[in-house]
Amino acid sequence: MRCRRSGNIQSDGSERPLRYSGGGSSLPKRAELTFPPEISYLNDVKTSRPSHFVLLLFLLVLIGIESGCGMKSLIFFPDKEIIQTPADAGLPFEDLYIETPDGVKINGWFIPYPGATTTLLWLHGNGGNISHRVARIRRFHRTLNANTFIIDYRGYGRSGGNISEEGTYRDAETAYDYLLTREDVDPAKIIPFGSSLGAAVAVELSLQRKVRGLILEAPFTSIQEMSRVVVPWLPVGWLISTRYDNLSKVGGLDVPILILHGDRDETVPFAQGRKLFEAAPEPKTFYVIPGAGHNNADIVGGQPYLQAVGQFIESLP
Repeated sequence: MRCRRSGNIQSDGSERPLRYSGGGSSLPKRAELTFPPEISYLNDVKTSRPSHFVLLLFLLVLIGIESGCGMKSLIFFPDKEIIQTPADAGLPFEDLYIETPDGVKINGWFIPYPGATTTLLWLHGNGGNISHRVARIRRFHRTLNANTFIIDYRGYGRSGGNISEEGTYRDAETAYDYLLTREDVDPAKIIPFGSSLGAAVAVELSLQRKVRGLILEAPFTSIQEMSRVVVPWLPVGWLISTRYDNLSKVGGLDVPILILHGDRDETVPFAQGRKLFEAAPEPKTFYVIPGAGHNNADIVGGQPYLQAVGQFIESLP
């Protein structure tokens, strides 16, 4: 059986529903997936026909698929094609390759802002790659006066290796450690910005490295809890080895936190963002984006959204 994924990024930088299709007569020809951050959560996207997802997941359980095109492929949706760069948005950037401790070369872009003292370490969601975030990077760049370093996890874009939960953690730590080597980056002013699945990576990074603050957009509590949202009548959480258990980790943070969440998020329940916020220690801020879904927070939120991010950064000691 082969796994194929159609392109899921629209011209405005948002993501449309991802589709899973496989060969063989035993599986449905096409099933749209969506995970609250990525079991769609598994996927930064919206599922218009959840029954297809349920059927696919049930069949996968029945035939015992746990690798290859199994559970992992329901969580991670990498795209290898780079469709644009910051240069297409008029932004100067460095195209970088850095090597992780386990020998994987990952690709990233460093977008400098003249005179910036703050650097955002951007950790994206489970779909696409860094080239699908160019429009958002441009909007942030124009407003926040900060450097941006965005990476593709292993298996995404031009990064080598194979994706896994532990791999995403190593990739983020490697990106952070690289920033410490740059003369134009203040090591005391690095802020992870994690969106959806990237929020889970940012939480873990903030436990392992010293960061100035932490920004989470549309975060979920855990993959297991997300599976109960997607298929509440089918107990599949125990089958999924990928955890991303933010709820058990967030209480251990010792850093100011900003959580942003759209109140119409069709992928990650708004309630999960609130639950994570309630479990987080002070100082913390929860910013509601009225009318925003999972992939359009900064577009729907507009200038007030960007100002909330900017004010949080300025408030940090």
